[in-house]
Amino acid sequence: MQADNNNVYTVSRLNGEVRQILEGQLGRIWLNGEISNFSSPSSGHWYLTLKDHFSQIRCAMFKGKNQNVRFKPVNGQQVLVRGAISVYEPRGDYQLLIESMLPAGDGLLAQQYEALKLKLAAQGLFAADTKRELPKNIQRIGVITSPTGAAVRDVLHVLARRDPSIEVIIYPTQVQGENADLNICQAINIANQRLEVDVLLLTRGGGSLEDLWCFNSEALAHTIYNSALPVVSAVGHEVDTTISDYVADVRAPTPSAGAELLSQDSENKSQRLATVLSRLKQSASHYQLKQERRLSLLEHRLQRLDPKRNLQQFEQRFDEMQLRLESALSQRLHLMARRHQLLASRLEQQSPKHKLDLETNRLSYLASRLQDAMQDKLHQSEQRIKYVAHQLATVSPLATLSRGYSITTDSSNQVIEDTAKLNIGDSIYTRLLQGKVVSTVTELIQEP
Repeated sequence: MQADNNNVYTVSRLNGEVRQILEGQLGRIWLNGEISNFSSPSSGHWYLTLKDHFSQIRCAMFKGKNQNVRFKPVNGQQVLVRGAISVYEPRGDYQLLIESMLPAGDGLLAQQYEALKLKLAAQGLFAADTKRELPKNIQRIGVITSPTGAAVRDVLHVLARRDPSIEVIIYPTQVQGENADLNICQAINIANQRLEVDVLLLTRGGGSLEDLWCFNSEALAHTIYNSALPVVSAVGHEVDTTISDYVADVRAPTPSAGAELLSQDSENKSQRLATVLSRLKQSASHYQLKQERRLSLLEHRLQRLDPKRNLQQFEQRFDEMQLRLESALSQRLHLMARRHQLLASRLEQQSPKHKLDLETNRLSYLASRLQDAMQDKLHQSEQRIKYVAHQLATVSPLATLSRGYSITTDSSNQVIEDTAKLNIGDSIYTRLLQGKVVSTVTELIQEP
């Protein structure tokens, strides 16, 4: 069977087209997982694996992106990341190129917040042309908040100071916890049914993202949007921003600022200017959101042909090779160190100094043995000499002389044993123990 040349792929072509398919179909996604195998080479890029109980995926976060992460990832940490699916073509591995990273808890709420924000913006709830102007002459203000919180005290204090003639009607509600958003919706609906106030002030003090989460409710957003009464949102501190702030007709940074906005005094013009600026910022934010979505689509289309992506592939491969080289060098150095240690030990064993020490000890030992042997030999010789001297003294003629005997010799110093060898008139010599006696033979007597 002959293959169609148009259907014969190279490995590089296959991996390249798979990458384009994955990037084109999935685009950017949010992914929740646990970090493992985290590494940060000298290039500044991050490489890690995200896993759950059943699966895992390799991830890369390049230097230009990870500089915006406010924490240092560690193995075992649960995170929420946003990125694009791609393929690392040299190995044919598909991977996630991370663009942003958040801790799992805050990240999940932030993801839900951004998703709802995009959804409501697409529905037109944030549109500037739907915002209503506040009444010129406000007589009654409806305050939707907790009746025991600090926010209501701040609002009443500011209104009493700036314009005591304004009446305040409090619509008590829960502003934190489970079902708080439904309680707030109910309070807004009651105010709209009664129509006894000129404007509604939705407010509470600052808190964490979880504390303010009821103001990020989709149901509350639609309730505010459908309210017949103008709504001013004054939730949290100045840095806190909720969905209710975007839907409301006017956003005030704090409860006190909301009360000042709704009361008249010499600073009214500056407050109205602040309101206009706030609406302008909201409009700019909506326009920016729209343009960001458009830019995201254009970036996605551009990334398919972006040479930077190929460069990132090469950088990732370079980092991988660098890590392998560092590992190989480390193993090589370890082997060389062990070999050096072994050779040093063998050299120490073959060292002349070592042998010299051994021979010196041996010579000292032999010298000690020689000395002992000489002493033993000398002692034995002394004992032998004494023994021989004793034996010699035993057979010595001198010993015989010491017992009173004498030795007689002729003139030739021959011992005279027989008188037949003498003549009358011969001189004889008698050896005593002490001295000699010279005699002349006058008579010879022969005994039987």
